Amino acid sequence: MQGPELLRELKRTVAELEMLNQIGRTLTSSLDIGEVMHLILAKVAELLQPRNWSVLLSDRRTGELSFSAALGAGAEKLANLRIRPGEGIAGWVAANNRPLLVADVSQDPRFAARFDAESRFASKSILAVPVATKGCVLGVIELVNGEGDATFTAEDLRILTTVAEFSAIALENAQNFQKVQELTVLDDHTGLFNSRHLRRTLEQEVERAVRFGHPVSLIFFDLDHFKEVNDRHGHQAGSSVLLEVGAMLKRMMRSTDVPVRYGGDEFVVLLPETSKDQALECGLRLREEIRARPFQADAPFGPLRLTASIGLATFPDDGKTPDELLARADEAMYRVKNSGRDNVASIPSKFGG
Repeated sequence: MQGPELLRELKRTVAELEMLNQIGRTLTSSLDIGEVMHLILAKVAELLQPRNWSVLLSDRRTGELSFSAALGAGAEKLANLRIRPGEGIAGWVAANNRPLLVADVSQDPRFAARFDAESRFASKSILAVPVATKGCVLGVIELVNGEGDATFTAEDLRILTTVAEFSAIALENAQNFQKVQELTVLDDHTGLFNSRHLRRTLEQEVERAVRFGHPVSLIFFDLDHFKEVNDRHGHQAGSSVLLEVGAMLKRMMRSTDVPVRYGGDEFVVLLPETSKDQALECGLRLREEIRARPFQADAPFGPLRLTASIGLATFPDDGKTPDELLARADEAMYRVKNSGRDNVASIPSKFGG
């Protein structure tokens, strides 16, 4: 090995050791899943410098992967997508709990082109490793380079695998901590988070958004004419409808979203790293789900057909504080209620952008 090449290798080794040292110190001190994910991405990007990179978390109920954090070209288009078990490179890695280095995706039948079509990015080389502990896959770290970018190497794979091992410990700790916290912040009836948890989580997400420069959105909605359900069919029927709404939200939303029963028939969904356009897409899907669902289908009086009035707001355009953001989403919802209901709306941006 010649002098210049040896020097480059030494510098890379020093940088790698420093990165792992920083990750080890910070990850073991954090119990916040969002912060853990962003730290992983920042440190990996610093050393390996991929064009695109993402952390995907596994939904233990369905086996699907969702984008917990994604950066790079077209990353914002991926936020609401879910990867089916075994689908694509990341799906294969999660299903098999094995790392994978693909030099040219056009030569690998496991590659799923629909994600490139959505993000309008042409993938060339992909490096993906499982984040796993005790044989259980918690997620996948995936790096992507395009045409003209460097092809990932076996050395890159070794480094990323080491990062994933550190990350698995931190992620497991954070998820266990979150489970304990959820015992005191869940709505007893619907199983969704309660308003107390929303306040705390919204504050954290706004702080993180300021630090990392990404948007945060809120959806605020209630069921139209819900009082008539209680008046005509009794409060038990109304309670059953709320339970169905809760189950629908848990099924629809990403693992990183925070669905909340705010009170009565009012619900809020906190959408981290979500732009206003993405929140609008989510709101429209929610509206259609509610309109199409036959609530209380097995009841003697069923099925019930319901609609919802849905408002949304996005940080930082619509509010600079958690209270402002919540108030603006609430205001947007009431504008819908006062103009015919069964719709989705935001209000003109307060701060521009």
